[in-house]
Formats: sequence, C-alpha cells, structure tokens
Amino acid sequence: MRVTQSMLSNNMLRNLSSSYNKMGKLQDQLNTGKKVNRPSDDPVVAMKGIAYRHQVAKVEQFKRNVGDVHNWLDSTDAALDNAGEVLKRARELMVNVPTDSMTYDDRQKIAQELKQLQESMRDIANAKVGDKYIFSGTKTGSPLFINTKAYGDLDQIQKDLYEKVDDDSYRLIADAKNGTQREVKIEVFDGVELQVNTLGIGIFDEIDKKFTTMIQDIEGDKNNQTSKPDLDKHIASMDDALNIVLEARAVVGARQNRAELMDNRLDLQEMAAKKQMSQNEDIDYEVVITDLMTQESIHRAALSIGARIIQPTLVDFLR
Repeated sequence: MRVTQSMLSNNMLRNLSSSYNKMGKLQDQLNTGKKVNRPSDDPVVAMKGIAYRHQVAKVEQFKRNVGDVHNWLDSTDAALDNAGEVLKRARELMVNVPTDSMTYDDRQKIAQELKQLQESMRDIANAKVGDKYIFSGTKTGSPLFINTKAYGDLDQIQKDLYEKVDDDSYRLIADAKNGTQREVKIEVFDGVELQVNTLGIGIFDEIDKKFTTMIQDIEGDKNNQTSKPDLDKHIASMDDALNIVLEARAVVGARQNRAELMDNRLDLQEMAAKKQMSQNEDIDYEVVITDLMTQESIHRAALSIGARIIQPTLVDFLR
C-alpha cells in the first residue's frame, strides 16, 4: 500500500489530538480530585457515585432527625425537672398545713401559693419545642391547658377539643381520636423510629386534680382553726405526684440513651459511606501526576517525530 504524505500528516494530527485529550483528562482529574468529571468518563463509576451520594445524603438527614430527637427529649426532661421542683415546693407547704400552730389565715396564704404553683404546673404542661407543644400528643399546635383570660373565649374548634377544669381554665380532652394520646415518632434509620414525645395529658391532668383537691380542702376549713388531720393525706399525694414525674423522666432518660447510641451508629455509617464514595471517585494524586508526566513525555516525543516525518514544503526551499 502506498503511504502518502497526507496520510502521514493526518495520522500525526489524529495522534496529537488523542494525546491532548489524554493530558486534558488527567489535568481535569488533578483540578477536581475526582476520577470522573462527566458520566461519559466512566459510566460504572458514575452510577456507583450516585448511589454512594444518595447513601451519604440519607445518613446526613437521619443525623438531623436525631438532632430533633435530642431537642424534644432534652426539652421534655427540662420541663419534667421543673415540674419536680414545683411538686417539692408544694410538699414543703403541705408539711406545715396540718400543724397545730397554723391558723386558718395562714392556711389561706399557703392555698394562694399553691394556686400559683398549680398555674406554674399548667405552664410547664404547655412547654414547647419551637412552635410545637411537647405534651399534647400529635396535637402539637394546641396547648394542654388554656386560660381564657390569656387566650380569650374558646372558638368552636377549641370547644370540641377542650373541657373545663375551673372558671377560667380548660384542658385538652384525653381522646386518642383527637391526637392527644398519640405518639410522635421520628425516623432515625431505615425502618427505625424513636418516640420523642411524652403523653403528658395523663400526667399533668392527674397532678392538676391533686392540686385542685388539695386547695379545696385547705380553703374549706373555715370553721376549724386548729390542725385538720385529713390534710395529711395530701403530703402522700404530692409524693405520688413526684413519683409519677420521676417515672416519666426515667422513660425520657432511656430514650435519650437510645438516641445517643443511634447517633454513634449514624456516625459510623456516615464514615463508611463517605469512605466508599471516596474510594470510588477520588483520585490517587501520585498515580495521576506520574501518568501526566508520562503522557507529556510521550506527547513531546510525538511532536519531535512528527516534525521529522513531515517533508519540507516549497516555502522551506524558498527561504
């Protein structure tokens, strides 16, 4: 076969173009640190990279969900701790009420403080995380207790959800249908959900009734200026209420421990997913730099050989 000058020239240009493409690809890899900068570079690596990135994104979302879990549980624990302090103060007051030295007027002063403690307990029952009430079940937009002096008259929707507990206060009706006794769960892993809320309607309703009974018994002792033996029962009542709060805190603590374990598990999952993604996509800089230097040497050799193969033109002879 006859090899012409044009064939030599075309082959040289094609090879130089291929050499430039190889060097350009290596330079792109050094600039980005990735083996694949477009799907056409390596479709298999590109598809695996999409899967690994999806896994990393999912783990990161689960970690954000665990952060929300910690926020709910920490707020719940703080609220229950405050409730415990209120009950301790109420018990201290009730220890003094049945004593012989306590007059009726003194008891009425204690009753007034107990009323304030009862209001404080209702405020704790209305604790929020962001704009969500944490003790109202899935009715996170509705407070557990409503004071009409602060909120105004109840609208028709609220009247269907609340029942009256005294002249100015209303409490959510304990009914699973309206969401007050439903669990709030947050997904923290594939198929794994953690309950973040404490069903406070039963806890705080029982404590509120204990306060109401206690205050009524103290205020009802109008004709007896001496000690009233049946007031002793309210000391034990406050102890029972405190035990209820402590049991709820124990449950919250157990959930916090589980959330911590899940957080550690997600950290390991994130590290593993990112390691797989790095092994699939990231370049080995030493190898790529060596390949680039080798390709540059080959390219320079090709340029040198090509210059010798191409025959002199008429212009060269006219110089």
